[in-house]
Amino acid sequence: PNLPYDGKFTFARIRYTVYGRSGWEFDYPAMERNLMTVLGEMSSIRLHAAGSNIHTFDDPELLKYPVAYLSEPGYWLPSEAEAQGLRTWLAKGGFLIVDDFMLGEWYNFEEQMRRVLPGARIERLTSAHPIFDSFFRVASLDMTYPGRPGLGAEFLGIHEDNDPAKRLIVVINYNNDIGDYMEWSGEGWWPVNLTNDAYKLAVNYIVYGLTH
Repeated sequence: PNLPYDGKFTFARIRYTVYGRSGWEFDYPAMERNLMTVLGEMSSIRLHAAGSNIHTFDDPELLKYPVAYLSEPGYWLPSEAEAQGLRTWLAKGGFLIVDDFMLGEWYNFEEQMRRVLPGARIERLTSAHPIFDSFFRVASLDMTYPGRPGLGAEFLGIHEDNDPAKRLIVVINYNNDIGDYMEWSGEGWWPVNLTNDAYKLAVNYIVYGLTH
């Protein structure tokens, strides 16, 4: 069950329904448990390390949580209410982390995101963006999809009012799956350097979302 709101940081994952297929729950709950353990040990953020929440974009309870995680958006088909809910949440200060999709899955994600923010520009991010220096200094974005060393990750984002000087409201991990790196970090499935990079990115995303 979801944790009751008490002011502590709670990891919020987005649930959605797609006929005949899921994907929003991939890496749950090990990824968030591992990430919250690391975040709790590395920072002074007051958080729930042993629990997390699942919400839909049209759930009014989501408005209590500043950061949310969307997995497998290549199969994400929000209803009109969910699209409006995401639009409202972003406008009120929400910060969305999009993760775990690649290659041809981009087209559906872009189409659905343009339903949410019709005029938004999706722009490539470089390591000079403040989000990559919000806690850890991430000097290089040279990363690959888990198990696919030839598939180079891309980092993109959407800024408030399409103004790079304003806050980033959506960060997009394309051709990447930092959730999978973190889920299996204790099992030795993936290279240690890439697993560490996944944690650095995730911690930076959360700190950025809480401070912007």
